Amino acid sequence: MKLGVSFYTFSQDVDIREACEQSKKAGYDGVELVISENGQLNMKTTEKEMLQLRQMIHDIGLQVCSVGAWNMWEHNLAGDDKGDVEYARDIARKQIDAAAVFGADTVLIVPGWVGTNFAPGIVRYDRAYENSQRSLSLLAPYAAAAHVSMGIENVWNKFLLSPLEFKRFLDEINSPYVGAYFDVGNIIYIGYPDQWIDILGDQYIKKLHFCDCRFEQAGLGMFVDLFEGDVDFEAVMSSVHRIGYDDWVIVEFLPNYRRFPYQSIINARLSLKTLLGF
Repeated sequence: MKLGVSFYTFSQDVDIREACEQSKKAGYDGVELVISENGQLNMKTTEKEMLQLRQMIHDIGLQVCSVGAWNMWEHNLAGDDKGDVEYARDIARKQIDAAAVFGADTVLIVPGWVGTNFAPGIVRYDRAYENSQRSLSLLAPYAAAAHVSMGIENVWNKFLLSPLEFKRFLDEINSPYVGAYFDVGNIIYIGYPDQWIDILGDQYIKKLHFCDCRFEQAGLGMFVDLFEGDVDFEAVMSSVHRIGYDDWVIVEFLPNYRRFPYQSIINARLSLKTLLGF
């Protein structure tokens, strides 16, 4: 098992070199890069520029474990607007292309939303299900050709609200390159992470996000440091071991510390050592 830091933890315009150096210093093995509209890694970043970033990250002593996208929250993969959906698919293709260049085997995909309080528009649930599934089915051959898996993250989208529905959703797509990117903290408001891990299993879980969430609080204030919230990490690790998962565990903090932002990943690394023993 390897430990990574998600760049969702940092601002969209974070300096990639500095964040990687701080992640290495804190004791991590890799990073999850995140595409944004105006950051160093964006929709216009060329393959040559990505190769230069890959070499820099390699020289620091890290791997790229996956690639996410900030702008997936601006364009709904499950929406009714065909132009907007196609741009969301373009974002996913850019993620897949980037992952292939960086040597990552997984991209984090936001499957779209029925509704949220921080992204535009509301989509009827049944149409969101069909639209998202259609988009992912169309993207699956592209991912397969690049040998990059799409990990569908459980996010605050009022969509795919049980592990049984989530598993059925993936079963119906029926591609080994479409699975789950499971976030143990995001699930607290609707379920128990250990149950989701057991039900989805190693067959479907491509990557794990570790964050913590305190149910009694509201909004982004629900997200707290590891062990400060309601995630039962001992139960989580029992399920992780039970299904035989031995891939990346990637920490994510949103929002991050207002001051000394890299302190969050240092604190998390100490917590992971307590939990994992290394």
